[in-house]
Amino acid sequence: MLKNMSSITNNGTKIEDSDASDAEISSSASYDSLDSDEHDERTSRDRASIALPAHVAGSGALDRLIDTARDYAEASTAENTNKAYSADWKNFTRWCRLKGTDPLPPSPEMVGLYVADLAAATGKAPALSVSTIERRLSGLAWNYRQRGFTLDRKDRHIATVLAGIKRKHARPPVQKEAILPDDIQAMVATLPYDLRGLRDRAILLLGYAGGLRRSEIVSLDVHKDDTPDSGGWMEIFEGGVLLTLNAKTGWREVEVGRGSSDQTCPVHALEQWLHFAKIDFGPVFVRTSRDGKHALETRLSDKHVARLIKATVLKSDVRSDLPEAKRLAMFSGHSLRAGLASSAEVDERYVQKQLGHASAEMTRRYQRRRDRFRVNLTKAAGL
Repeated sequence: MLKNMSSITNNGTKIEDSDASDAEISSSASYDSLDSDEHDERTSRDRASIALPAHVAGSGALDRLIDTARDYAEASTAENTNKAYSADWKNFTRWCRLKGTDPLPPSPEMVGLYVADLAAATGKAPALSVSTIERRLSGLAWNYRQRGFTLDRKDRHIATVLAGIKRKHARPPVQKEAILPDDIQAMVATLPYDLRGLRDRAILLLGYAGGLRRSEIVSLDVHKDDTPDSGGWMEIFEGGVLLTLNAKTGWREVEVGRGSSDQTCPVHALEQWLHFAKIDFGPVFVRTSRDGKHALETRLSDKHVARLIKATVLKSDVRSDLPEAKRLAMFSGHSLRAGLASSAEVDERYVQKQLGHASAEMTRRYQRRRDRFRVNLTKAAGL
C-alpha cells in the first residue's frame, strides 16, 4: 500500500513510507549543530537546573531523588514541546555566538534584536511568521527558567518590537482543511486489507471519530500501565470503545461508538487490527515487518499519522481540483479533529467534550465554515 510510496510536498520534501526510519526534520532542523563543547555546556546547565542546595551534602539516596525529580521535570512538558524548546535555545545561542555576545544572563535588548532579525531575516534564512516568533520567545523563556533566570517578555525592548512586528507582518492564521465524511470514507477505501492496511484503517477511523490528536492515537496502550511511555489505554464494550487519555489538558475519557457499517466503523477496524496483529499487550499501534505480515513491538511515531493522511488524500483524489502540492499542504493530523468538529450534527457541548477543549470558543475554531450565518443578527436586529 504505502510502502515505497513517495510524493513531493509543498516544500520539496517527500512523503516516505511511514514504516521507514523515524529520522525527522523539524521546523528548526536547519540550525547548525552545536559543537561538542557547547553541547556539553548546554547539557550540564540543563542537568544543573535541579540540584541539591549548596549547604546539603549529597548521598546515594538524595542523588537518586535528584534523578527522579529531573525525570518528572522533563515530563512536565510534552516530548514534542521539549524538542521544540531545545531547538529554540540552540538557534538563539548560535545567533548570540555569531553576534559576539553571550546568551546568559538574559538581555532584553539582545532578545529584542534577535526577534527583529527573525522577522526581517536577510540572506538565505526566511523571515518567520508572528506565531513562530512568539513560539520562539516562549521557548527562550522556558529555557531561561530552567537555568535559574527570568526573561521579562513585557520589557519594552521585547514587547514594543514584537508589537511592531505584529502590526506589520501579522496575517490571519492558516487553518488545515477539515476531512469530511465523504473524504474519510474515500481515504480508507484506498487501503488494502493486509496487516498494514488494517492498522492504518483503524488509525484513520479512530482518530476521526474520536477527534484525537495524532500523539493521542499512537500513545494508546491496550491496558493501563502497559508501558512507561503510555499516553492512555482502551476498553472495548458492546457499544463501542472507551479511551482514557492523558492529554494536554489532563486526563479525559473519550467514547467512540460503533458505526453504521463495518466498512466505516472505527471500533470494528480496531478489533480487526488487534486480532490479526495478535496484539493483547503494550502499544496499540505498532510498526509492521517489511513484508507487512507481522506486527513488531515498536510503537509508531505520531509523524506516521500525518504522513498517512497526506498519502491517502492523494490516493483518494480528495480535492483533486487543486495542484498536488497545495493538497498536501492543506491536510495534516489536525484535519481529523477539524473533520469531527465540522461534521458531527450534535449539540456543540458534546463535540467540545470529545475534543477535550476547555472552552466552546476553542471548539468553534475547529469548525470549518459550519456555523456561518446560522445566526443572522441583521434580521434579529430588525433589518
